[in-house]
Amino acid sequence: MGLEEQLPAGVLLGTVEGLLGYMRKASLWPATFGLACCAIEMMTTGAPRYDAARFGMEVFRASPRQADLMIVAGRVSQKMAPVLRQIYDQMANPKWVLAMGVCASSGGMFNNYAVVQGVDHIVPVDMYLPGCPPRPEMLLDAFLKIHDQIQHSKLGAHKKVLQAEQEATALTAAPTLEMKGLLR
Repeated sequence: MGLEEQLPAGVLLGTVEGLLGYMRKASLWPATFGLACCAIEMMTTGAPRYDAARFGMEVFRASPRQADLMIVAGRVSQKMAPVLRQIYDQMANPKWVLAMGVCASSGGMFNNYAVVQGVDHIVPVDMYLPGCPPRPEMLLDAFLKIHDQIQHSKLGAHKKVLQAEQEATALTAAPTLEMKGLLR
């Protein structure tokens, strides 16, 4: 006989982390940072045909102080990198970043001095969305995946322990130059 059977009808059990995660994922407001052709697909996602309003994300915020998800859509030039970092720093915590398109994820076909080879050199990225340009359906799928990531994120002491583990793992990782793979 568990606790669930002893409770009256209409009583819901859960954790504070679970409740806050559910509320955070349901109130995600994206900040637009459209730089190239991926921005057109991002704008299409907000249109009635794809309807991002189903996920509570119909209002793309122009002010970083009102947003908690930055969608970097397109290539980032070296001149635009400080602006991107400034906008990221102006966003309130907690905040998440989605790199939309192969140019934002890895520099794409623009392997030169003027384009940043991956936005993760400037801001921490939570979700990478491949494609050139990625379709609106792919962006909606990324929204669902980032919702799941937000809902199951840890809080408080649990978050500090997780961050310490991730930092220890990152410090013991092999440098990129020593890695063996398809490109080396």
